[in-house]
Amino acid sequence: MLNLKFGLSALLLEAVAWSGPALLHERSDLALASYLGAHALASVLLALALLPFMAADRARPRWAVLALTACFSFAVPVAGFAGAVLATLVLYVYRTPARPADFGSLQLPEFDLHQRIQGNFRQAGLHSFLSNSRVPEQSRMGAMVALQFVPGRVASPLLRGMLGDASEDLRLLAYGMLDVQEKRITRAIDAQLQVLAEAQDGTGDHARQQRLDAAQHLCDLYWELIYQNLVQGDLRTHAVQESLRYCRMVQEQRPGQPQLILRQGRLLHAQGRLQDAAQAYAQAHAMGLPATRILPYQAELAFAQRDFAQTAHLVQGLDQWDALPRLRPVIDYWSTRT
Repeated sequence: MLNLKFGLSALLLEAVAWSGPALLHERSDLALASYLGAHALASVLLALALLPFMAADRARPRWAVLALTACFSFAVPVAGFAGAVLATLVLYVYRTPARPADFGSLQLPEFDLHQRIQGNFRQAGLHSFLSNSRVPEQSRMGAMVALQFVPGRVASPLLRGMLGDASEDLRLLAYGMLDVQEKRITRAIDAQLQVLAEAQDGTGDHARQQRLDAAQHLCDLYWELIYQNLVQGDLRTHAVQESLRYCRMVQEQRPGQPQLILRQGRLLHAQGRLQDAAQAYAQAHAMGLPATRILPYQAELAFAQRDFAQTAHLVQGLDQWDALPRLRPVIDYWSTRT
């Protein structure tokens, strides 16, 4: 509103400046002085009216821009007045967009010891992170959700550990994730049991192949429940029995598979039948399975039998192989015991 008053006042004074000599009807010094005075005041008011339309970040210092605009409109009669208005409006409408800075700055996030990025996945580190009640609940929940992309053998023990957490939301999330994994495998077992039941009534090579494939899948699925630690107690015992039963069913029709012999040994080991498990491990090794696949289980079996000398001997046998990094602390421990 103030700019409009300045503009109207400047326009009125400019009209007065040009009408003054005409009213005096003479070419005297008084007429010239009246024109210059009114014209100068109109130029200043015009500059004040146009100043807000000039970019504050570029039109600096403001007093110098004000003086320049006033001098221009004063020095060039009529054309300067109109030119100043036109130039200001053009610059206001078609101003050059501000260029972004060559180097931007970002606000650094607050450093949190619990949210450090790990170069690789470590079960112990993640277990400490999840069980730390000082870590924000949302961060722990995000870490639990990320466990769906982690192998079940690693994720399941971590999720089971969260079932006793103080946070109800975390307990429900852990229970739900474990339940989803178990139901997925259970549905697959039900489907294969139906296939096996339908194939039992059939005859011929096709039905025989279906029975073998279904038995193989059932052996794998029950073993998956055990391997991922999804079943406990009686359910685990049942899964071990069923996996062993279907494993033997496949071996009767497809003998000579060292992988199945090794699995049979691990299932027998889980049942506490240590002598039978030892024979299965030895048979798998004799059938060509690499020693690095069997020696850890044989060492575990010897330890369960309280034969510590044999345990140390078997573990040291892994030292001459390119053993997994997870076995290196075990190998170092038993090497120092001898």
